[in-house]
Amino acid sequence: MKKPSDQTKISRRGFIGSAAAAFATINFVPGHVLGLNGATSPNNKLNIAGIGVGGRGSNDIDEVSSENIIALCDADWRRASGTFDRFPKAKKYHDFRKMLDKEKDIDAVVVATPDHFHAVASMQAIKMGKHVYCEKPLTHDVYEARRIAEAARKHKVATQMGNQGQASEETRRLCEMVWDDAIGPVHEVHIWTDRPLRGVFGVYWPQGMERPSDTPSVPDGLDWDIWLGPAPERPYHPAYLPFKWRGWLDFGTGALGDIGCHVFDPVFRALKLNHPTSVQASSTHVNNESYPWASMVTYEFPARGELPPVKLTWYDGGLKPPRPKELENGRELGVGGRILVGEKGKILGTNIIPAAKMREYGNPPKMLPRSIGHHKEWIEAAKGGKPGGSNFDWAGPLTEVVLLGNIALQKELRELMYRNKLQWDGKNMKFTNITEANKFIRREYRQGWSL
Repeated sequence: MKKPSDQTKISRRGFIGSAAAAFATINFVPGHVLGLNGATSPNNKLNIAGIGVGGRGSNDIDEVSSENIIALCDADWRRASGTFDRFPKAKKYHDFRKMLDKEKDIDAVVVATPDHFHAVASMQAIKMGKHVYCEKPLTHDVYEARRIAEAARKHKVATQMGNQGQASEETRRLCEMVWDDAIGPVHEVHIWTDRPLRGVFGVYWPQGMERPSDTPSVPDGLDWDIWLGPAPERPYHPAYLPFKWRGWLDFGTGALGDIGCHVFDPVFRALKLNHPTSVQASSTHVNNESYPWASMVTYEFPARGELPPVKLTWYDGGLKPPRPKELENGRELGVGGRILVGEKGKILGTNIIPAAKMREYGNPPKMLPRSIGHHKEWIEAAKGGKPGGSNFDWAGPLTEVVLLGNIALQKELRELMYRNKLQWDGKNMKFTNITEANKFIRREYRQGWSL
């Protein structure tokens, strides 16, 4: 690795110090500041309840099963049956509101419902003083993300969003490479996924479809009214669940919501990104019911101190950025990935390209503490330890940025965006140039539901 000049060393040390401090400040506020008094059961185990325990929620409950699992809730008992069977002593519920009202000994909840339900379930638990682990994306809309983060801070509860990669070695390695000036100041980022597609063999979930017109009967074990929650009223149809809800505007957040909080996270940490100044999108055919099959979303971020402005482009549905000239012949970009473009080179994943340049560089110095594990971080935070790496002070703003991309994909805004980018005022949570976009910041809840 080429040795920097003394002046470069001084500058780089200053940058590394400030960046590492920012990472620590965002993620590891002292427990006494947050008031995490760790109210637990006599055996020093948390009493945990699950809200949405089929699918990903089943895995989350297994991850925290070192604690006491005392109650489980799911609108679809067919989907949740496996989890119910593994924890036969836990009380079972369809409606999380009844569960929280009746089970007075709950210390903490895991929320792993479809996206449209995240905020209402998390908010009620937070207001009751429960620690909350919520799957990604933290919320279904930008307004909810802002309010949930504020509420968690106000009620001094331990929180964690389900983007487990934040606890990984890969995330720390990327930060340390960037902070070590491995490729110089970064000014451009490309991130891509094949979702909702899966190559030529099928799809993860369908998108680009219109609402079905037939009205089959609701199957036994499913409380359809509870499953809808705050979403607009509509008849049951198997096109919506399980898992297929991700592609519907009323229920899911598409490929960007599914993957964005995972893959944006390390980039935001490494580059110290916050609110973008603009967002724009292009895609395959759009409608008012579901997300398009493929899209590109471009965010522009301002300079941060001495760090340059950054353009971040997201690709889904099998779209990818142009193949970088530094990538050796025969080497694949992969179905999903990330490229950071710096003044002195490029990083693909966590490796400089070409491989020869990576061998010359070696490994960055370790500057960050390593994680005890994503779910363990939350458990320890709830017992009075330091906050998790994706606590809601971090996860809320990250989710806001991810979901801005879905606003840019709205059919109603498509013609307006042929001539303009959406200019974003993050501090005041509003678009400043296309006011029609502001109604998508916050959705209307069905009667009987509130935040």
